[in-house]
Amino acid sequence: MARDYYEILGTSRDADQEEIKRAYRRLARKYHPDVNKEPGAEDTFKEINRANEVLSEPELRARYESFVEAGVSSGRGAPPGYGDMGYKGGISADIYDAFFNGGFGGGAGQQQTARRRNGPSRGEDLRLDLKLEFQEAIFGGEKEIRIPHLEACTTCKSTGAKPGSQPQTCSTCGGAGQVRRNTRTPFGNFTQVSVCPTCNGDGQVIEDKCEACNGAGRKQETKKLKISIPKGVDNGTKLRIGKEGDAGLRGGPPGDLYVYLHVEEDAKFRREGINILSQVKIGYLQAILGSHIQIDTVDGPTELNIPAGIQPNTVLKLEQKGVPRLGNEVSRGDHLLTLQIDIPTKVSQEERDLLEKLAKIRGERVGKGGIGSIFGNVFK
Repeated sequence: MARDYYEILGTSRDADQEEIKRAYRRLARKYHPDVNKEPGAEDTFKEINRANEVLSEPELRARYESFVEAGVSSGRGAPPGYGDMGYKGGISADIYDAFFNGGFGGGAGQQQTARRRNGPSRGEDLRLDLKLEFQEAIFGGEKEIRIPHLEACTTCKSTGAKPGSQPQTCSTCGGAGQVRRNTRTPFGNFTQVSVCPTCNGDGQVIEDKCEACNGAGRKQETKKLKISIPKGVDNGTKLRIGKEGDAGLRGGPPGDLYVYLHVEEDAKFRREGINILSQVKIGYLQAILGSHIQIDTVDGPTELNIPAGIQPNTVLKLEQKGVPRLGNEVSRGDHLLTLQIDIPTKVSQEERDLLEKLAKIRGERVGKGGIGSIFGNVFK
């Protein structure tokens, strides 16, 4: 028999949650198996944890108190009729397990579950991981997919029984799907409920199984589906396709299909939220004099104006050329372009002559460092 939980933690019955927490921590440190190697320390540690699990949860504590007030462990003795059971004001481990798992009295919820067990039940949800190209994630579209799933057997109309026959009520559980075992305890009659071993909880047994589905009522099929990908989805976006999961049992509704999207990377573009990032390389003369160049965007080629005297790593913005906002595709992000200046490592003699003349005009000294020294102030 286990001791009273308050006694285990060394607290009074009116202790608040903070007192219980402090008592638990103090005792847990003292009796933890990694710290205390004395015989029986591990069992004491388990008792401490068990007491804390109940007393630290207000709902479980209230339920525990209701039994205590009935005279179970208040020192007033056992309920009438239990004097021959060696009752000493404690709680047995079996009773604790039933208490902690909400098993006393059979439970109205368990009875309700038993009544529903042989009725229609919803099918399982399915998951599909789908790869998308970079552009597909931005602009959406339709994708054709194939999914293996369980479909309702049309031969037996989901009953699992051979046409012309019907499932029979399980004789072991009487159709409840559960078997019960009653035990007398200090708390009263305790009912332990378990799944019926004959029908595995279905409440029915099939004597003549449907040959098409082998009595399952469902069979594995691969189905083609066309799904719509919204504009602006991103890596990790989850789409729910209603009623495309596994078929339900005994005429129950099907589950849902959840599609998890994985977006492939692109060689030119990178995505940051609803903005598109890319780099564009221009010549050093284009940077000095300015230019109009053609660049690639997710919408296709477009013209970009390069202002004269632009500096390396300047970021230019193309508004409304980014990713449509998911759920509001009228609103789009921007395309941000980082400029890189291409300085040649070698030039022709004609180019060198012209650059040296330019250096003289600018009053800059040119040495063996080459043209990089001429434009050193521009291309730091």
